[in-house]
Amino acid sequence: MIRTTAVPRPLRVGAAAASVAGLALLAGCAGQTTSTADSGTASQNPAASADAGSGSSTGSTSFKDGTYTADGTYQTPETIEKISVTLTVASDVVTDVEVTGEPQAQESKRYQGEFIGGIKDVAVGKKLADLTVDKVGGSSLTSGGFNAAVKEIRTEAAS
Repeated sequence: MIRTTAVPRPLRVGAAAASVAGLALLAGCAGQTTSTADSGTASQNPAASADAGSGSSTGSTSFKDGTYTADGTYQTPETIEKISVTLTVASDVVTDVEVTGEPQAQESKRYQGEFIGGIKDVAVGKKLADLTVDKVGGSSLTSGGFNAAVKEIRTEAAS
């Protein structure tokens, strides 16, 4: 004889509510990017799905016109990838962008290519102070390396 025990409805509802609350807490962490200015490294959650956006302006920061290059790294499930970012800045606005990379993993080659193919449309015309991206051309991880490199470029251009 098989005996089953029914779980009372209030217990099931409470467990479901706790599960939803836990997922909401985790979702709040999904778009976070951490970076270090010294090394240019960044780690970004691949769940971040917003298209390229602009961050908040630093307001009073003024940047010297010029062309700046910095490297950024990002973590993939397989390896740490590196990209090189070159920005041309005039009157605090990005007027040109070039991104190059030497992907280690085959999948990274695809995503870096998609990122490189779409970054000009996103970055050119933006104020350097506001330039930050989440997902470009289907690539969300590459943006972590890009944002780390842009952070270094901001520091250099502000000097």
